[in-house]
Amino acid sequence: MSNTSVSRAGSARIPTEYGEFQLVYYDNTLDDKAHLAFYMGELSAGENIIVRLHSECLTGDIFGSRRCDCGEQLDRSLQRIAEAGQGLLVYLRQEGRGIGLLEKIRAYNLQDAGHDTVDANLLLGHQADERDYTVAVHILEDLGIKSVQLITNNPVKINALEEAGIKVNNRVKLDNFVNSENSRYLLTKAQRMNHMLPLTNTKTQTPNSDSHKPQPTD
Repeated sequence: MSNTSVSRAGSARIPTEYGEFQLVYYDNTLDDKAHLAFYMGELSAGENIIVRLHSECLTGDIFGSRRCDCGEQLDRSLQRIAEAGQGLLVYLRQEGRGIGLLEKIRAYNLQDAGHDTVDANLLLGHQADERDYTVAVHILEDLGIKSVQLITNNPVKINALEEAGIKVNNRVKLDNFVNSENSRYLLTKAQRMNHMLPLTNTKTQTPNSDSHKPQPTD
């Protein structure tokens, strides 16, 4: 982590339906991707800031795909920040849990053939989740943030921040945005990736077909 650095390359005011945000473009020495900070209000106090670490999902964030819950999570996170009048969303360019858009499309085809989201990644030669939060930590440090209320259902994000010395004072849970297309995906995240999701609604929405039955937990 000491070998990675970030630097602000530019920023601009962005008015949205949720209110006015500042968008900051970050260069970094870890990869060649443009990671972003999108924040509202004054962050200089650095303590107990509402933060969302959001990984890019073109299909969900932009096209409104119902195969995942990413677009809904993004919108709800911005709403929570706006309700508080202060907070930060770090937009990390790591599509498909880090495998990239093309491999994500291939994984979708494997899922349609009956594999869950974890096994689809593994069959393509990837890890179940290849995301890295090093750049996110450096962005928080650049903005002077020392402790957070983290909007997440993913314990890995909590651990990543705390191991880097950023205190997570509170987890702000996200709703379970379940529908008939993403219910198996959400169930797999809960059962095999330890995401903190209620399973009741997920199970009731699961389509009645063999190709959508959840895989056994390892």
